[in-house]
Amino acid sequence: MILPLQQKNRLLKPYNFSAGPAMLPAEVMLQAQAEMLDWHNSGMSVMEMSHRGPEYSSIAQKAEADLRELLTISDDYAVLFLQGGASSQFSMVPMNLLRGKTKADYFNTGAWSEKAITEAQKYCDVNIVTDSTANKCTTIADKKTWQFSADAAYVHYIVNETIHGLEFDDIPDTGDIPLVADFSSTLLSRPIDVNRFGLIYAGAQKNIGPAGLCIVIVRRDLLGETIAGTPTMFDYKVHDDNDSMFNTPATYSWYLAGLVFAWLKKNGGLAAMAEINQRKQQKLYQAIDNSKLFHNPVDVRYRSWMNIPFFLASDSLNSPFLADAKLAGLLSLKGHKALGGMRASIYNAMPEAGVDALITFMFEFERKYG
Repeated sequence: MILPLQQKNRLLKPYNFSAGPAMLPAEVMLQAQAEMLDWHNSGMSVMEMSHRGPEYSSIAQKAEADLRELLTISDDYAVLFLQGGASSQFSMVPMNLLRGKTKADYFNTGAWSEKAITEAQKYCDVNIVTDSTANKCTTIADKKTWQFSADAAYVHYIVNETIHGLEFDDIPDTGDIPLVADFSSTLLSRPIDVNRFGLIYAGAQKNIGPAGLCIVIVRRDLLGETIAGTPTMFDYKVHDDNDSMFNTPATYSWYLAGLVFAWLKKNGGLAAMAEINQRKQQKLYQAIDNSKLFHNPVDVRYRSWMNIPFFLASDSLNSPFLADAKLAGLLSLKGHKALGGMRASIYNAMPEAGVDALITFMFEFERKYG
């Protein structure tokens, strides 16, 4: 018997499948709760600390050190903790990385790619390497058809399109041209070779922490040559020179991200996360593919690990599905308004038991309505 959520929420925290802001590890939230009023006998909450005081400096330094360890980031790269979300990077990237050139290459694989392209076109000529919109962003064209520019300042791509659930299966080879990647929904979900990239950026509200923070990992030799008129706040070198504290940073989001980094280290690092995340996505896709009621339209090769859209045989079943799911403690499964249907986001903090609970619910729902 499925108990109404209001009857069982004291016994079991619901599973939140939101695409972002997303669920955080329970252990991290409990630690933040314990430290809320008085951080380590400092007499202050982290929210009350001066970002230039010794207490907060220790928090910031440990967070950066842990992130560098998790991703094996060398001193050749600056690690910046910025505000403005990943969307600000759509402008900051060309402002900082054009470096005297007038063209940049962009992959168009979905809604976030289109937003990045629109911003870049304000500063340079944009060459589209490949465009997935013709197939409704359900696959990525064969590499043999990609059209790179020999004179591009950089190549930009969105690793995982959270709305469409379309994800690159490997890292594009751009030779000597710096590769720029939006890793918002995949950073820390598995190991990556940072050295393959000129710049990586990621909004925090998926696998890193709460909203309000954006991580930028940028090769230092690419800094210091912004386009004319670049605001000081949009200059990566300014932030690197000031340890991400040129202005008051998003201190509490940075602190919580640090707790997440420590949690990841404690739980086996990114290799361990990759094993769990691979199992989670394989289970859920298998359940969808074996169903007659649910389907996922994305090319199997390019299916996202983190954001899994799926659709019911009839839109008339959407409302009953969401209502019953909420009663079962399965939250935020409604798909993006641009696509409809459902979407399950299964970031690091989503336990395997949560995916199992969703699969069981889907099976029961299909038995009832299929």
